[in-house]
Amino acid sequence: MRRRQRRREREAPNLDEWIPRTRLGKMVKEGEVTSIDEVFVSGLRISESEIVDTLLPNLQEEVIDINLVQKQTDAGEKSRFKAIVAVGNRDGYIGLGSGKARMVRAAIEKASTNARLNVVPVKRGCGSWQCGCGKNHSVPFQVEGRTGGVRVVIIPGPRGLGPVASEVAKTILGLAGVKDLWTRSYGSTRTVPSFAYAVFDALKKTYELITPTDWVK
Repeated sequence: MRRRQRRREREAPNLDEWIPRTRLGKMVKEGEVTSIDEVFVSGLRISESEIVDTLLPNLQEEVIDINLVQKQTDAGEKSRFKAIVAVGNRDGYIGLGSGKARMVRAAIEKASTNARLNVVPVKRGCGSWQCGCGKNHSVPFQVEGRTGGVRVVIIPGPRGLGPVASEVAKTILGLAGVKDLWTRSYGSTRTVPSFAYAVFDALKKTYELITPTDWVK
């Protein structure tokens, strides 16, 4: 059961009933932190998915992959579903997560929560020498991501090019708000989870390779 990529409407959480368990959660609930930019500039760790739902209310999610995994135990063969879900606001924030459960819906819910805990900012810009428009339509420089035996290179493209990438990469890049680029991939790209996480790793590099004072501008 591979590549069951689809958009999923998540039931809106009741944030009024949310009882924070962490210091950051309490600060968000009490209104002391009102922007997710403040979270990353301060270097605080997100440990509750409700924090992301509060600070990024327009978050969208896509189911990237659902696969049946099996494990041999003393009691016999144990089967579970593994889901990969991507979330993003299509404006500079992206998250990717996985979850396992006996039921497909439960696996997707776990992956969705995990993706929110992994949300990171993406630095966008116009890094193509062919364009130079100064708009935030691509990545500011070439970045490379690796996961397992898969390597993905994202190359800035001129405005209007669109994403020259596979469907899985297009979905993740679209949720991040990156529109024009070329991609090159190496290794076992048919392994959807590894490929998706390699794309995610490349997008994370746009944030990791710059200073916090730069990406909030």
